[in-house]
Order: sequence, then structure tokens, then C-alpha cells
Amino acid sequence: MKTPAWQRKEGKNPSGGLNEKGRKSYERENPGSDLKAPVKSGNNPRRSSFLARMGNMPGPERKPNGEPTRLLKSLQAWGASSKADAKKKALQIQRARKSQK
Repeated sequence: MKTPAWQRKEGKNPSGGLNEKGRKSYERENPGSDLKAPVKSGNNPRRSSFLARMGNMPGPERKPNGEPTRLLKSLQAWGASSKADAKKKALQIQRARKSQK
């Protein structure tokens, strides 16, 4: 049996995360899920939540050969340059949203 696209290279975005085919494949396997494309800028609460969550993920940002891991590629796709930068940006977004209210 063939593994679903979201678990194979064809369902993954080379710059991190899943591409459209990967998101659709995941949704077929997990009824009721609704994966959305990344929010790469602005004060969107989804972006803040993602950056905070991924900024606290264990593991390295780079492989031993110096290449970025999928974690770092995903952070970069959402506008952060590192895990520390992700945490900082998440706090900035949360503060900005509170001051708008």
C-alpha cells in the first residue's frame, strides 16, 4: 500500500510545510480536519500561534552538514529566521493584537 502524499516528498513543500497536494491528502485521511495555507505576514492569530508553537519545538535548526531542517524551513516560510526569532515575533503579534482592542 502506498503511503499518503503528505508523508512523501511529493506532498511536502521544498521550503517547509505541506503543499496543496499534501494538505488535501492529509484531509482525506483525517476527516474533519481543515489544513490551511501558511499566513506569511501580518498580525493573524494563526501566525502568532504557529510561531509560538514551533519556536518551542525541540531539535536543531540545522542538520550536521549545515543545511536547514524542515523546522527551520517552515519557520522561514512563516517569516521567522530562527526559533528565538519565532518566539519574539509571536509575542510582538500578541501585543499588537491586544493594543488594537
